[in-house]
Amino acid sequence: MNAINEQWPDARQTQVLRLITAGSVDDGKSTLIGRLLFDSKGVFADQLQAITGSKYARAPDSALDLALLTDGLEAEREQGITIDVAYRYFATPARKFIVADAPGHEQYTRNMVTGASTAQAAIILIDASRVREGELLPQTKRHSTLARLLGLRHLIVAVNKMDLVDWDQAVYERIHAAYRELAGRLGIESFHILPLSALSGDNVVQPSERTPWHEGPPLLSLLEALPLDEAARAAEPRFFVQWVIRHNGSGRDAFRGYAGQLAGGLWRPGDALRVLPSDEPVRIARILRGDEELEAARDGDSVTLVLDRDVDVSRGDLLVGAQARTQTGRDFEADLCWLDQQALNPARLYWLKQGTRLTQARVQAVHSRRDIHELRAVDWSGTLAMNDIGRASLRTRDPLVLDSYERQRATGAFILIDMATNQTAAAGLIRAA
Repeated sequence: MNAINEQWPDARQTQVLRLITAGSVDDGKSTLIGRLLFDSKGVFADQLQAITGSKYARAPDSALDLALLTDGLEAEREQGITIDVAYRYFATPARKFIVADAPGHEQYTRNMVTGASTAQAAIILIDASRVREGELLPQTKRHSTLARLLGLRHLIVAVNKMDLVDWDQAVYERIHAAYRELAGRLGIESFHILPLSALSGDNVVQPSERTPWHEGPPLLSLLEALPLDEAARAAEPRFFVQWVIRHNGSGRDAFRGYAGQLAGGLWRPGDALRVLPSDEPVRIARILRGDEELEAARDGDSVTLVLDRDVDVSRGDLLVGAQARTQTGRDFEADLCWLDQQALNPARLYWLKQGTRLTQARVQAVHSRRDIHELRAVDWSGTLAMNDIGRASLRTRDPLVLDSYERQRATGAFILIDMATNQTAAAGLIRAA
């Protein structure tokens, strides 16, 4: 038992890395995740039995089709493609992982945005057999653009299916040069790149003897070593009130607490706060997690705050530090990724949801649209259709805290909801007040 405990540390102390796999169709994203799960012993026996001999298996000879571990929908297995984002979980002695498998088809770009919105790292797969001359595929460019737009700080380029090009170093070097040029055009400051084969497992969990010319670690070791996002922890704390908890409201032991998740920073009892939008000053009296009283709340903690006095605080209100730099307003510019099949209609009102705050909004104008082929924003005054990404001006009915997305994700991101259908119409990133 002691040996097991030494190998597997307390799960509460193990860091979690959220990552997404992206790239073009048939680049091997699902197979790569299946290989990570299989080689890290993250697959149960009944799961292996379920995919063994499956009528949808496409792996050669008697090899397991590991893509079936993530492609769970009947339509996905039938067509051999990924349609919806699939989340898988596994752990090593060093770290826990939450992996999102994003679809590669252009029509499912919105699904990739959904998966990447909570990720800390992205693995961009490239099929070496299809780009051996170094000309990257459009979806590789598109997903790299989205990873940059969403501010993912760790980018890993996995040159997959190297076994189909006989582990030719020249092919790998041409792809490396092409992606370096793409990264420069997108403003990606740094990225990791490595050759591998998800099907055979080379350079996925264990180093490969077939790549003596590659000096870097295999993929799993690289993922275990990535530094987690310290910028989020250092950001000014933001706390959207999700639920007002009341007990014995008329009794002597009346309780009132405010439940939510702390984004950024660290709070302790006694810290001075402000309630937005009312700007009422308060202090933290207690911090609770269930019945447990905590000495502090840190980034990512879901807690209940008890304040030192009764003030009007409701779901959707935002608690910030007393000295926090905040700007509130009703007019701002944002990047919109349009997710709905119905195109943007500037004449309509939409629900805007920022954290737990809900208000009405109108898109005043579209200023530019991102051209995936030119890899830049071009002037545009029309509408936005599904999967389009554009810069727009918005006006809301109620004032919002307008943190830029680069500064604070919790308050810098929002979604637009169609008021008639309740469909999510767009994901937005605040750029300027």
